[in-house]
Amino acid sequence: MISIVLIVLVITLLLAAITLRALILIYQIFTSNYRFDYEKNSLRTILCIGSGGHTTELLRIAKTLDLKKYQPRLYIVADNDFSSEVKICEAEKSEIHNTYAISRIPRSRNVNQSYLSSIFSSLYSILYTIPVVYNFKPNIVLCNGPGTCIPVCVVAFILRCFFIVDCRIIFIESICRVRTMSLTGKILQFFADIVVVQWPQLRDVCFRAMYFGRLT
Repeated sequence: MISIVLIVLVITLLLAAITLRALILIYQIFTSNYRFDYEKNSLRTILCIGSGGHTTELLRIAKTLDLKKYQPRLYIVADNDFSSEVKICEAEKSEIHNTYAISRIPRSRNVNQSYLSSIFSSLYSILYTIPVVYNFKPNIVLCNGPGTCIPVCVVAFILRCFFIVDCRIIFIESICRVRTMSLTGKILQFFADIVVVQWPQLRDVCFRAMYFGRLT
């Protein structure tokens, strides 16, 4: 009986510690301006690729980066998205600093999938993504709206809570979002380090939005 009580107590304390760490981290994200140290080393970067327009848009944004600083790069795509891999290889073909890899994860939510069933598919995708993010140990996760990025960002945040990775999440809302945030944006605004919108109207919709004009 005592051992059971002790186990419950330990589990309760661990959960309380994790919750406290997550709340502190969210508070730091909301109140701090993060700066990345480019002098020490390059930044291990994950790019969460959606499909169609999301893919094209994020690859255009990536093309404006100094890729010497953002390497190695890991592109994460949905396991049923084959066209994006072709676009990634085409984009990287012209780059000198093409230290990159592509990893596939289960899609967290398909088009027209019910929200109830997407809860279970998202949980499966999160579990599948844990070893991917853990093994790569990114410094930055860059994403622009597709549902594929939710499992990646959740895992990156959880691993950061456990001091396993020191990773910053940069979310750029898609250019097609003019007046309303995507579901991904509505979720990530609560724990992404930087939230960027490409239309000034969205600054009134997202309380943390940063607006720099069109990025693509």
